[in-house]
Amino acid sequence: MIVSMMHSDTPHETAQLYLHAWGSLGDTLADFEDGGINVFGGICGERVEARIVRYRRRRRRHVSAIVTEVLEASPHRIAPPCPYFGACTGCQWQHIEYGHQLTLKQERVRQSFAEYAELRGVPVSPTLPSPQTFGYRNHARFTVRESGRLGFINRLTRRFAKVEECALMHPWINEALRALQGKAGETTQLSVRYGVNTGDWLIQPTMHNPDIPLPTGQTHYWERMLHRRLRIASPSFAQVNTPQAEKLAALVGERLQLSGSELLVDAYAGVGTFAALLANSARRVIAIEESASAVKDAAVNTVGIDNLEFVGGRTEDVLDGLQDAPDAVILDPPRVGCHPATLDALIRRKPRRAVYVSCDPTTLAHDLAALVAGGFTITSVEPMDMFPQTHHIECVVTLIPSNPAHTAHPRVSPPSGAISVK
Repeated sequence: MIVSMMHSDTPHETAQLYLHAWGSLGDTLADFEDGGINVFGGICGERVEARIVRYRRRRRRHVSAIVTEVLEASPHRIAPPCPYFGACTGCQWQHIEYGHQLTLKQERVRQSFAEYAELRGVPVSPTLPSPQTFGYRNHARFTVRESGRLGFINRLTRRFAKVEECALMHPWINEALRALQGKAGETTQLSVRYGVNTGDWLIQPTMHNPDIPLPTGQTHYWERMLHRRLRIASPSFAQVNTPQAEKLAALVGERLQLSGSELLVDAYAGVGTFAALLANSARRVIAIEESASAVKDAAVNTVGIDNLEFVGGRTEDVLDGLQDAPDAVILDPPRVGCHPATLDALIRRKPRRAVYVSCDPTTLAHDLAALVAGGFTITSVEPMDMFPQTHHIECVVTLIPSNPAHTAHPRVSPPSGAISVK
């Protein structure tokens, strides 16, 4: 079976490759020139013809490839619905049927765990699907080229791809894109954020072109999560998939099993989403956040919640210094994972329950190995698909104390090598 993927009138170096594993960025891996090569647009087990892309970045030479023809196709291959697939590398998996995407994400978490002796054999639940597989993103960050053209930069070729519509974006954002296309030449980057449950929006930076029909330059916008209204400023983090983020918040609440008598600590609290939504279920909530803009948002979002205290600062500095030991802790760190001092503090304080929310299986596995070595037991691992059509995966992990005699300064086994998910 031969499937044509991409066409070009310009001759390029090509190679026939067998795709034997998955890479960390959602590309497949193949053998090439006495080494390995990342291949965009493939599926493990396929034999393909691919265009070789050689480039320099940070003074280092890199070699990647983009599938141009599929010579032996996977049964999980479908036609990507977006005309920009390949030219824009923002989606890595549009060519893979959705059920298999969920399986691959579950396997990615399993393989990350398998790199640590402390986590081998920990069961990983099937990936919870997203309510929407397209049109779900509430945030777009466009690159702007000359003449005000909006689009994205290809991760491999570094070429600019002008887009008239992004299949992942909420329909309102695509409407805004059409209104802004060709008119945003006064900036090089443009951000559009949309409140799916409110209809409010934010477009940054401020644009002065009188031909732009939309107000721009808003400092914040409003969203509603599980019936609570939240203010989100331009620099503040918010989940890009609002319906799935509501399911995530509900799942975290279920796994904490709060009875109303607990001191709950929401570490890396952001704009206070978890803290605000769960305050009614706890005796007292302490939310910790380093970002000044997020703290300002949280002050607005938590007005009227008398049992909630917001502490501005780094989690690693605040958590261990709390006067009262927490009964329950939410960890929702950035992609780089928790600071080692945060893990040490959690091990020393030993809350009755901890829920770790992660967007990166690699850093998640590293941190969980430290927590298990420090005396915690993992009771559930639940991947959630927050980012359909991409390789990214959210994960919710529940932990409880195991043997309190475990050392507070554990030695964690190093990872054994690269991830290979078939």
